[in-house]
Amino acid sequence: MTDTSKTTGAKVEPLRKARPCPECGKPSVRDHYPFCSDRCRTLDLSRWLNGSYAIPVADDEAKADGDER
Repeated sequence: MTDTSKTTGAKVEPLRKARPCPECGKPSVRDHYPFCSDRCRTLDLSRWLNGSYAIPVADDEAKADGDER
């Protein structure tokens, strides 16, 4: 009995397409996805923790106050 799965040459498809690193633009690496290296991943985390990145908040209260007048 032989193992035919090794001899068929099955092509392995990646789980996701390689995308450029959001920090430096180099191709991303599986271990650090979506970044290319631990350095770029750490830089991005540092920017989030320092408050350089912020998620905008809709000012619903100001709109509600303006409608009540």
